[in-house]
Amino acid sequence: MNYTKLLRDLQSPDSMNRLTRLYGHREGTLVNQIRRYNALIKLHKEIFQTDQPLFVVSSPGRTEIIGNHTDHNRGKVLAAAVNLDTLTVVSPRDDLRVRLHSEGYEPIELDLGDLSPVKAEEGSTAALIRGVAGGMAREGFKVGGFDAVVTSDVLGGSGLSSSAAFEVMVGAVLDCLYNGETLDSVRRAKIAQHAENVYFGKPSGLMDQMASSVGGMTAIDFKTDEPVITPLAFSFEEAGYALVVIGTGGSHDDLTPQYAAIRQEMNAVAACFGEGTLRAVRREAFHRDLARVREACGDRAVLRAMHYYQENERVTLAVEALKEGDLDSFFAQINASGRSSWQLLQNISPEGGEQPLAVALALAEELLCGRGACRVHGGGFAGTTLNFVPLDLLDHFVKKQEAVFGEGSCHVLDVRAEGAARVF
Repeated sequence: MNYTKLLRDLQSPDSMNRLTRLYGHREGTLVNQIRRYNALIKLHKEIFQTDQPLFVVSSPGRTEIIGNHTDHNRGKVLAAAVNLDTLTVVSPRDDLRVRLHSEGYEPIELDLGDLSPVKAEEGSTAALIRGVAGGMAREGFKVGGFDAVVTSDVLGGSGLSSSAAFEVMVGAVLDCLYNGETLDSVRRAKIAQHAENVYFGKPSGLMDQMASSVGGMTAIDFKTDEPVITPLAFSFEEAGYALVVIGTGGSHDDLTPQYAAIRQEMNAVAACFGEGTLRAVRREAFHRDLARVREACGDRAVLRAMHYYQENERVTLAVEALKEGDLDSFFAQINASGRSSWQLLQNISPEGGEQPLAVALALAEELLCGRGACRVHGGGFAGTTLNFVPLDLLDHFVKKQEAVFGEGSCHVLDVRAEGAARVF
């Protein structure tokens, strides 16, 4: 598909239906997305002027409904893809060069002739591209160069997983350009996680990539190397609630050591029992040897392990409640998860820093008056909170939160049914 045809097809009824399915029905959304796609297609033409076929690939951000810091120790989560995405217009190349332009960032160029981790690239976008390409090559998939322009409304450092959305997008691009869209969503997520862990240098679990890659709302059990994925069909809006993510103005981009310490301390507790993760340690054994674990690992590690065991149980109860349509029980688990993250996991306030998440959560509790639920969202320490707000309180809730955290800090989201995919 060339530039002219792509721009023309964007205006077709089928394309508008496609965009509505991806981004939702809220007023103004379709117009904004058409404008966004138009601008990105024209930018690709301005920069690259290629005669190669063009593709448009979208990869959603994700929201963690419940299951805070459990995935990296083979725990359980309930997550959902959302209608914010990382979007690219991309064309293949005849060599192994990658040229990528993204708004607000310096252009990136790299050669995929070497797919080994590069120490100097750690923490960079180039590391993620090379890591995904390397993972696909190891899995037997074809890899090639590409020219891409990228835009994203998945806010960096916000807990909506901008890095996972980008990694999964790169996997979807290489699959689309060179492999006939044969890469399944689970394998794509694992390749993306490996890129983030090994090439980028961040020890994340698999939940972020899995939610972005698979799409929809999914309960995921990471007990084995083949996660058990259970799709759940549920509309919070139809039940009378809005899903509101609040950006508190902080970012966890520079908080990787504090984020990594959670996993390290949970793993240290597991090591006291000769295991690699807490999922392999029975909860009863942990409590029976609590004094020994406390002496070996310290109080904070003990509290974080307690959170892990309780959180896994809360995920199970929350999923059961959703299946039964029991929102009161579901919200009780969400609120309990939020309190546990604050008191046991201790990922609400960074060490020696400001406390925007704490303020947002305390204000949410006052505004909700015992209805709905609120909790930390994502890795924590900074970034965002997740709120389930009754529709009759939505305008008041947003107005009060934005009076504190700024206009546009509240994002009213929908669950996106489709994971990373070629749009056109």
